[in-house]
Amino acid sequence: MDVLISGASIAGPTLAYWLGRYGFRLTIVEVAPSLRTGGGAVDFRGPLHMGVLAKMGVLPTLRAVQTGGIAMRFVDADGRKLMEWPAGLSGGDLEVFRGDLARILCEAAGDRTEYLFGDKIAALAEDDDGVGVTFASGLRRRFDLVIGADGVHSGVRRLAFGPEEQFVKHLGYYVAGWDIADADGNYQIHNLPGRMMSAGRIGAFAVFRSPRLSYDRHDRAEQQRILREVFAGMGWRAPRLLEEMATAKDFWFDQICRVDNPSWTRGRVALVGDAACGATIGGQGNGTAVVSAYVLAGELAAAGGDHRVAFPAYEKRIGKFARGTQKGGDTTGMFLAPKTARGIRVRNYFNRQKWFIDLTFKVAGDRSTNLELPDYEASASSIAARQSEG
Repeated sequence: MDVLISGASIAGPTLAYWLGRYGFRLTIVEVAPSLRTGGGAVDFRGPLHMGVLAKMGVLPTLRAVQTGGIAMRFVDADGRKLMEWPAGLSGGDLEVFRGDLARILCEAAGDRTEYLFGDKIAALAEDDDGVGVTFASGLRRRFDLVIGADGVHSGVRRLAFGPEEQFVKHLGYYVAGWDIADADGNYQIHNLPGRMMSAGRIGAFAVFRSPRLSYDRHDRAEQQRILREVFAGMGWRAPRLLEEMATAKDFWFDQICRVDNPSWTRGRVALVGDAACGATIGGQGNGTAVVSAYVLAGELAAAGGDHRVAFPAYEKRIGKFARGTQKGGDTTGMFLAPKTARGIRVRNYFNRQKWFIDLTFKVAGDRSTNLELPDYEASASSIAARQSEG
């Protein structure tokens, strides 16, 4: 079977790896001209996430490039520590830069995957025998299945399910990140009501409270103008960080949001990762993407490629778990940038208490382990045997 996957970040190449092992023919289309090398640090936590990475054989390579975790130190305007989150809480069991993760996952997918960089899906036409795909470049091809692994702003979801506004809920905050020259020191975070600016080993990171804004997602200059206006007069290291933003090689800006899609499959099209149930930050989206891709591929293998059987089984097995982890992102903005000075003081007080830190560890751990995964290897052997006979 020929499967087209949109997105070469995390869920896409993970899905390609597993489907490739099960004998499917894979094509990944990615709108970027090459693998994305930037992005902040992302983490995995608990035996569930780590178990899937171990099955893929990528853990040694990921450990070789891990950050080691980064403590989050909240400071006042003079740099004095107010409270600190330990590295294990912010970085989980394994923390790596997003660009390194995407590269390693794509390398794992290997020669079994064809890549189409600098292109995207422009139209889908499904019939009884497959899906006709028209790409933005004008290329036309047919596939048996199409999978959207293209993030919270998924183009596949828009084409197959409807406009983004139906599924993406704004959670009251915006977030941005960019690389900085002095990125080796301790990671420091400074707050004013409704605003947060931080800097350290993973670059600069900013969060601010705001109703939904109207702006061009592809206009970097406009996004940076918004940030300069919001953080004007903040003090601390903010002025220098905003200066560096203008020349940063890697810059990103987005709303903190949650994807609420009641169904992740329609006909021969399925969604996985953030396209299905994303949360911008705080929802363990990277681990959920890896786990969801493993399950989707496994169910397709177990069903002999019959999407009518595999897709409902995928949603049934992963849906409750994924939506549970996703909820962790609902309060991330409020934690990072409380809207009042009193809210900042209350947050700092509780996060200086050992019992509160321990409870936070437990909640994060519970969310990341509440799922039992089947071993789909027997299905893979069965598929391979049938294909060799055919």
